Amino acid sequence: MSGAIDSVLFSLSKAFCSPLAVFVQIQGCLICLILALGWACAAYVRNREIRRIKDSMRAGNSLAFLCQDINELEHSYQANLPRVSVVMPLKGFGEHNLHNWRSQVISLYGGPLEFLFVVESTEDPAYHAVSRLISDFKDNIDARVVVAGLSTTCSQKIHNQLVGVEKMHKDSKYVLFLDDDIRLHPGSIGALTSEMEKNPEIFIQTGYPLDLPSGSLGSYCIYEYHMPCSMGFATGGKTFFLWGGCMMMHADDFRYDHCGVVSGLRDGGYSDDMTLAAVAGAHKKLITSPPVAVFPHPLSSDLSFFKQHCESISKDMLGRKLHLFLMGLLLVSCLAACTFIELFSMWNLTRIEVHLCNILSPEAPRLSLATYNWVLVFIAMLVDNFLYPISAFRSHFSQSINWSGIRYYLKDGKINKIERSKDKGPKHTDLAWKHLYGKKAAPPKTFFLGGLLRSLEQWQQPKKFDG
Repeated sequence: MSGAIDSVLFSLSKAFCSPLAVFVQIQGCLICLILALGWACAAYVRNREIRRIKDSMRAGNSLAFLCQDINELEHSYQANLPRVSVVMPLKGFGEHNLHNWRSQVISLYGGPLEFLFVVESTEDPAYHAVSRLISDFKDNIDARVVVAGLSTTCSQKIHNQLVGVEKMHKDSKYVLFLDDDIRLHPGSIGALTSEMEKNPEIFIQTGYPLDLPSGSLGSYCIYEYHMPCSMGFATGGKTFFLWGGCMMMHADDFRYDHCGVVSGLRDGGYSDDMTLAAVAGAHKKLITSPPVAVFPHPLSSDLSFFKQHCESISKDMLGRKLHLFLMGLLLVSCLAACTFIELFSMWNLTRIEVHLCNILSPEAPRLSLATYNWVLVFIAMLVDNFLYPISAFRSHFSQSINWSGIRYYLKDGKINKIERSKDKGPKHTDLAWKHLYGKKAAPPKTFFLGGLLRSLEQWQQPKKFDG
């Protein structure tokens, strides 16, 4: 038995010490350390914003989570705030949608504000749910549902967005595009607008979600996949990254097709953020991401992905080639140490972003780092690392993509064919697990929605932040 173990250890040690294995392990160490450094820098930016808010509160501004200068809450200042149109393209209906929509329409922005919920047809499950939500708020918010019809030259989401901006108020100065899978903070719209007012050179303002895993391995894979991207959105200012879930732009850029934003999106556009990022890069336009633009993003509890089984293997330190084994062990230990540093940095950034979200939304249920399972995060990291090259290879040779039950065929980087089929397509969206068709997505009972109006009325009264 001992001889067999020695033979296995020798074979493993030899494999770990081969030139290719050494190269892969060194590369892995560098990638882990680069990610750890990036997350550490992002954590510094977010933590600096937490300190600023807390310092402002200690100085007497109990509403620092809304604005830096408490004088900005004076009526004379609020009366001159610019009009903002919020355009939300909807598709399907899932378990978190009502909560997300509630956080978006209950905003403490003091200026004129309208919400345009855009669906492709009245058959979309989102149509009746959001209509009921709007009717419950009655005259307390300026909101309406817009039916956009089917897209023919671009993705359905982009089509909905463009129809939304066509219907926005003629006096709107800014348009804010939001996905229906994030939760805004009460002061988010005001913070984004304030930055646009301070610097008219800003072309697009963006933010990024903080994934809240539901507990399944699939949700942790999504969280781990999104975390590296979060570095580019935690600069506290200029960035080259853009996320379509939150984009504030000048309304006139769409009214007059400045820099070709409308034509670029309409004529074959299939990704709103990638298209607009390309436009910004081509015209050397400024994209920024303020440090408070991090939004809770609850992942569906029905989400499924892979079932991974891990087996622990005991190792015997005896063998005739102990020095070779020790060399392999050293390389593996270095990689393990770098992986631990990477996980610690990811944990630290998540901890700080959870804290920042709690400060920015003191009225909401507290987010907690204790809900994260870091064993599943580690497993998700292994699964994602395995899938990255497969996905890259597949996407390189694939000329079609399925988004929310619609298959788009691409040619020269643009959409040239759209295929819709309720019978062949999926019944749920990939990540949010929202119902796309049928009546399964009937809105909840009225007693839940009735509480939304009461919450809005409560938030109209200023309140102090506890702790």
